[in-house]
Amino acid sequence: MEKIFDKKHKDFAEKISKNIGLEEWYDWKWQLKNSIRDIDTFEEVIGIKFHEDEKAELQEAADVFPLSITPYYASLIDVKNFREDPIFKQSFVGVEELITENFEMADPLAEDKDSPVPGLTHRYPDRILFYISHACAVYCRHCTRKRKVGDTDSIPSKKQIEKGLDYIRNNPQIRDVLLSGGDPLLLPDDYLDWILTELWSIPHIEVIRIGTRVPVVLPYRITDELVNMLKKHHPLWINTHFNHIKEITKSSKNALRKLADVGIPLGNQSVLLRGVNDCPNVIKKLNQKLAANRVRPYYLFQCDLSEGLSHFRTSVRKGVEIIESLIGHTSGFAVPRYVVDAPGGGGKIPVMPNYVISWGTDRVILRNYEGVITTYKEPEHQDDCSKDCTGCERGLAEEGEEHDLVGIEKLLFNSADDTISLVPQGTERIDKRDNNG
Repeated sequence: MEKIFDKKHKDFAEKISKNIGLEEWYDWKWQLKNSIRDIDTFEEVIGIKFHEDEKAELQEAADVFPLSITPYYASLIDVKNFREDPIFKQSFVGVEELITENFEMADPLAEDKDSPVPGLTHRYPDRILFYISHACAVYCRHCTRKRKVGDTDSIPSKKQIEKGLDYIRNNPQIRDVLLSGGDPLLLPDDYLDWILTELWSIPHIEVIRIGTRVPVVLPYRITDELVNMLKKHHPLWINTHFNHIKEITKSSKNALRKLADVGIPLGNQSVLLRGVNDCPNVIKKLNQKLAANRVRPYYLFQCDLSEGLSHFRTSVRKGVEIIESLIGHTSGFAVPRYVVDAPGGGGKIPVMPNYVISWGTDRVILRNYEGVITTYKEPEHQDDCSKDCTGCERGLAEEGEEHDLVGIEKLLFNSADDTISLVPQGTERIDKRDNNG
């Protein structure tokens, strides 16, 4: 790749390490070794000075939620307007993190409660989240797993990973494994290669995904050696985490190009963050630029209810407004799905603008992004799929076993039992029925 080490970068780098050259700067291990982990170093490297009272408060927050920023990512901060800079807000500790609302939780998504073995979350029927790394290149201030950052007790051992692999082997309904952490791509190449090889030795695994932020905060980690190892393990998907267009640089684009060139499908999961990207134009430009670099916008997450994140959260209304500004206004594949990851482990709930205005006996009334209202005539025939999978003649009967029906799907399938309602437990009306019986 084209390596540019101009005077600006050299001056910045030499505040961290004297006589640094181009090769050191582009060495991802040098970047990690020289990460900014304290406020004094941040002040010196960035060239700013906090008031002593503010600095003391910042240190209190850093004692609770540690600080770590790669020199590369720190170099993207606009020093002249750093307090409003989206890179600064995402990576540098804030006094607001000490504010914990009564509705905030250490584990808002109940990942630990849905963990049949340590380091593995099994929430959805056919897929699991596999926590294989504790390390992150940058400690994102909006992280939903802030409870684990800097916690040495949360480091998954090889023995723990082997237990997770055994769980996957013993549960044939699992077809999709998402490797997460921390950041899986901070593991040594050979160790990650071993994990991927073990997963592919399990007959019922069809897809492996990796969630990583290194193309954003440490793009030099995407080395030729790493890419050559990953391409042995297709079908492999990678989801990364760009939140702002400032994060798309020559270096990050080069990292994305390397991954895409070996046939790895790339997706992006952004988090909606107040003061960072809670603007329709910012999100639209970000997603357009991602698409131009062969990255499909996948999710736009509402900020989770993790401890100390109240200053980052926007209203759900703002998220719907942003999606409204994307649909029809840019390419369909540049529109992510806006979701709220339900507190308590309910999973991802899509929240989208409503384009169905009304529904009649034989037609649907719809509106488009411009406000045009139109009619779609429903077909008169009634031979759509009956949802009765027993003896299916459409070529799917022999594809696999039927799965247990839950939720709305249970009411839709004719092959389900006689259930006609989904009734929450503890309702007064039903309790009366039970008592009367």
